[in-house]
Amino acid sequence: MKLCVAGAAGAFGMKHLDALNNIEGVEVTSVVGRTPDTIRSFADERGIAHATTDLAESLARSDVDAVILSTPTQMHAKQAIACMRAGKHVLIEIPMADNLADSEEIVRVQKETGLVAMAGHVRRFNPSHQWIHNKIRAGELKIQQMDVQTYFFRRKNINAAGKARSWTDHLLWHHACHTVDLFQYQTGEIASDAFGLQGPEHPELGIAMDMGIGMKVPSGAICTLSLSFNNEGPLGTFFRYICDRGTYIARYDDLVDGYEKPIDLSNVAVSGNGIELIDREFISAISEGREPNASVAQCLTAMQTLNRIEKSMI
Repeated sequence: MKLCVAGAAGAFGMKHLDALNNIEGVEVTSVVGRTPDTIRSFADERGIAHATTDLAESLARSDVDAVILSTPTQMHAKQAIACMRAGKHVLIEIPMADNLADSEEIVRVQKETGLVAMAGHVRRFNPSHQWIHNKIRAGELKIQQMDVQTYFFRRKNINAAGKARSWTDHLLWHHACHTVDLFQYQTGEIASDAFGLQGPEHPELGIAMDMGIGMKVPSGAICTLSLSFNNEGPLGTFFRYICDRGTYIARYDDLVDGYEKPIDLSNVAVSGNGIELIDREFISAISEGREPNASVAQCLTAMQTLNRIEKSMI
C-alpha cells in the first residue's frame, strides 16, 4: 500500500512516518510540506521519492492509495474531502474539523464515496485505554467517573516539538476532543448532559487558555475535564478512571492502578505505540474493505457533543 503523508515534517507527521516504518507492506511515496526546500530536503533524508507543497499534486499520482493528514486543524475538512473526491482513503489527525458543519460534510462525502475515512482519535488505541475498554466489554469494570487533566504551557504559538506554528491550536476542538470521544467510547453512550466554562482569551492568539468541561451519560457515569495552556509543570493528558472495581490512571501508553502499581499491557496489542496502532487499523481497514474503529462516522457524536459544549460557553 502506497501512502502520502501531508504535514510530514511537523511533529505528528514525523510520528506517523516513524510508525509506518514498523508496518509491513507499506510505502510512503509522497510527502507534502509548507516550503519547497524544506520538504524536499526532508524527503531526501527519509528516502521518499516525491515531495511537494501542493496536496493536489500528490492526489493526482497513481502511486498514492491513501493519505494521512497531519496538517493544521483548519485545513482538515477541505483536504479530507479533496482526498476522497480524488479516490484516496484518508486518515485525518484529530480533530477531523474545528466545527460540526464541516464534520458532518466529511461524513456525508465518506458515505457517498464509500472510501475509508478515519479520524485520529488515538486514545481509542493507546494500550492503556484499550486495557480499560477490554475490561468494560468483558463486564469486569464499570466507569463511575473519569477525571481528566490536559495541561500544556503554550503562551506562544508553538507545536508539540517546541517549534513555531503556522496556525492556532484550540483547547475545545482539539484537546477536549480526545476526552469527549474517549468518555463516550468507553461508556458506550452519548453524553446526555454536557457543558463548559472557559477563562479569558489570550490577547494575541484569540483563544481561551483555560477551560473546564463536565459530562454525564444516561447510565450515570460522569466526566470532569480540566484543560490549560497556562500550566507550568508536567505536560500532557492524565486520565483517572474511577471504577466500581478499582481506580486506574492512564498516561498515554502507560497504566497504573490507584496506588501507582504498574499494569502489564504487554499482551494488549502488537505495539505499545498508540500512533502505530491507529495507523495499523487504518491500513487494515483499507485492505479488508471494512469500517475502521474511529471512522469519521463513529466519531461524529464527539463533534456533536463538542458543539453542544461550545454553545454552552457562549
